[in-house]
Amino acid sequence: MINLEGRVAIVTGGRRGIGRAIVEVLAQRGADIVLGDRNVEEALQTAESIMSATGRRVQACLVDVADSISAKSMVECALSDFGHVDILVNNAGITRDTLIMRMDEKDWDDVIDTNLKGAWSCSKAVIRSMMKQRYGRIINITSVSGLAGQAGQTNYSSSKAGLIGLTKSLAREVASRGITVNAVAPGFIPTALTNDLSQGLKDSMMNLIPVGRWGKPEEVAYAVAFLASDEAAYISGQVLSVDGGMMMM
Repeated sequence: MINLEGRVAIVTGGRRGIGRAIVEVLAQRGADIVLGDRNVEEALQTAESIMSATGRRVQACLVDVADSISAKSMVECALSDFGHVDILVNNAGITRDTLIMRMDEKDWDDVIDTNLKGAWSCSKAVIRSMMKQRYGRIINITSVSGLAGQAGQTNYSSSKAGLIGLTKSLAREVASRGITVNAVAPGFIPTALTNDLSQGLKDSMMNLIPVGRWGKPEEVAYAVAFLASDEAAYISGQVLSVDGGMMMM
């Protein structure tokens, strides 16, 4: 099993769904966690539950990743409390789905600011300390929507495609300092973001998945744990699709 003992990870958007699964799996592998989220009360409950189950230190932190000052404050708190940060998982994300003719400019701005700028801000805040220690793992949670596009998601698909560009560019910048930067692209995973989809749309999506089922949040988390490990030291600038074969080429 992958061993992350002695590592400290920041996971944004970690109170539920894929984010919570990532926190759980990293803690099970031995990492201590800073769980960043905008809903600090629910984040505290999640942190306490995972800490009780794993015996690892899981600390909830209020953060709005769309605000670069808030992102910087989260990282500074993590460094102050734990002494170092080895892993950053940029998972926080929102959707504001609608056709472009109906989409408000605010719907565009909110999604881009949270999903793309948020990952940039958190990465910028943590990168100096990672460079000093000559070690780091940054994993960005993108989406199959960022690889193929999705009708009604010009904002979301753009933000997730932008994350892929961010991943590759940053990977080139920091490779010589022992820092890897990769992305994980989940396919259709049951979360709060998919609850509002119609049954007809869910059925049509199922027809696109060769393995014949939706994925599980923990299956995304296992991929993140691998990319966060020492075993993945020679992997950087890559996008790992966890999608049941949807995007095979």
